[in-house]
Amino acid sequence: MKRRDFLKYSLAAGGAAGLSGIAPPAAAAEGAEAKDFSLDDLPRQGPKPVASGERAVCSSSHPRVTETMLQVMRDGGSAVDAGVAGSLIQAVVEPHMTNHSGSVSFLYWEKKTGKAYQCNSCGMLVPGMPPFRPMQGGNGRSGPSAVIPGFMPGMKAIHERFGSKPWDYLCWPAIEAAEEGHVVHSFEYGYLEEEIAFHTYFPSGRELFTPDGFTPAVGERWRNPALAESLRNCAKEGPDYFISGDWAKQFVEKANSLGWDIKLEQMKTFPARWQEPLRYPHREHELLQLSPPGAMGVISALFLGILRNLDVRSLGHYTTSAESLYLVAHALRKVFRETDYLHDPEIFGVPVEEWLSPDYHAYLARVLKKSMPKIDLTKHVELTSGKPAMAAAGLPTTAPDENPPSRGSCELSIVDPQGNWVEMMHTLQGGGIPGMVVGGVPMYGSSASTTNMTSAISGWLVGGGRLKDCTGHTMVLRGGEPWMALGTPGFPHILTLQVLANVLEFGMDPNEASLAPRMYPLRDDYTLEIKTRIPQETVAGLAKLGIKVPGGRLYNWHMGSLQICWRDQQTGSLRASADTRRAGKAGGF
Repeated sequence: MKRRDFLKYSLAAGGAAGLSGIAPPAAAAEGAEAKDFSLDDLPRQGPKPVASGERAVCSSSHPRVTETMLQVMRDGGSAVDAGVAGSLIQAVVEPHMTNHSGSVSFLYWEKKTGKAYQCNSCGMLVPGMPPFRPMQGGNGRSGPSAVIPGFMPGMKAIHERFGSKPWDYLCWPAIEAAEEGHVVHSFEYGYLEEEIAFHTYFPSGRELFTPDGFTPAVGERWRNPALAESLRNCAKEGPDYFISGDWAKQFVEKANSLGWDIKLEQMKTFPARWQEPLRYPHREHELLQLSPPGAMGVISALFLGILRNLDVRSLGHYTTSAESLYLVAHALRKVFRETDYLHDPEIFGVPVEEWLSPDYHAYLARVLKKSMPKIDLTKHVELTSGKPAMAAAGLPTTAPDENPPSRGSCELSIVDPQGNWVEMMHTLQGGGIPGMVVGGVPMYGSSASTTNMTSAISGWLVGGGRLKDCTGHTMVLRGGEPWMALGTPGFPHILTLQVLANVLEFGMDPNEASLAPRMYPLRDDYTLEIKTRIPQETVAGLAKLGIKVPGGRLYNWHMGSLQICWRDQQTGSLRASADTRRAGKAGGF
């Protein structure tokens, strides 16, 4: 069934009564051959237009997901309905980034009540059991741990509490996409090839990811009939099909056969957790972000508080001011050191009040400002950059130190006609049995550390606590209501801070802020990895302050697939944008 028949189908066969057999009506099924695509139709990286809408907007990392969310809202569905349907189909059309067994996080602003809600449904390490790692990584290192999936428990909790459309109706676009297949694009192909050793570790992975012995080619239609059948059953039985039904039984059976001795009842031991989001002021705004064990709210409050006290806006933007860039880079490094002590508040004390304290922000800013170099350190940078002098262009000649690939995730940003705002992420991180495919669902497992204090994702094997994570959902409020919402799957705890600084400290337009060069936190060896779209004068100024800048790319896709929605302050209309670094699309009506 073609996407243009989705609305016809929803009215004819969905309705309040739900579906009988999950089969499209005969009228909609006519001419149901899959659409032919040319290579020009494929999603691709690069600049994308900003979308506008008088009633609704949304943004995702795949055009088909965006189209699905818009159609749900045109059909009277809410932002929550659009988010659920978008998540379900995205796990079909972006198997390199997400799946139906991973983790879900959700930040929601409800217009009619003026309240905000947070849902945490991460994949869970089983308390009292050692981490189970069924595959052996390179250099003898173990791969990710197997975990109890969090995706469907999260979808269930979100839909039951705030959804308005029938569950089976929201499943149908994903069923269709799995049946007819999605067309592989260049970014997806490149990522799949990069991860091919992982995906083909087990026979079930080889069957799905290399159906003819090779990764599906760019322009090829990639079908997943086993997943379509699982989703049909999920549409009929509800999300419990994945939690306690036949899919869950298959999952437990496969886990047991590999030596992971979990029980079926443990599949429903970890329901989604509802929490109050973290809320704090910054200048004339208020920010809503995820509260602990989510680290983003604390990290962001610290970072923005330090920058405010440093008055970086008076120095100019960090791309054109070496002093501003020095302070921003050091502030990024400092805030991550602070949150080594952030864990699940049900297991540890979490001193949020201290981290949010303006006095503490001022203290950290004073320490940073008073510890700046007093002399020109350019010669030191020259002597330690690997060659006796910097290149003629003025750039230090250290080689780029590329960060490892970030494991896939997908962010959705949505504003509906009723004025509700949703920011949510679903991810293959924290999902199921690493490298295994069950019922057409590929799984990644979890990279969560159980021993590393500085890890962005970590957890404890007692107490049943949720994982500390770095998910970056953010809503910025003016006058008590959202005017901007954003998030990203690519190093969210790093990228989101920079975009917020660009908007709230340097006065950039949200889309302009997302296009600015991005950096990683300053490394312990005084190397700053920042995209090379900065003036040479700024790089030379950093050298005087003792900081080396390696060569690198103009854009780096690991650094995010930012999805943003905002309300234009002059016209009042809605806007949305999708990042240049991946293959997304924004839309509105």
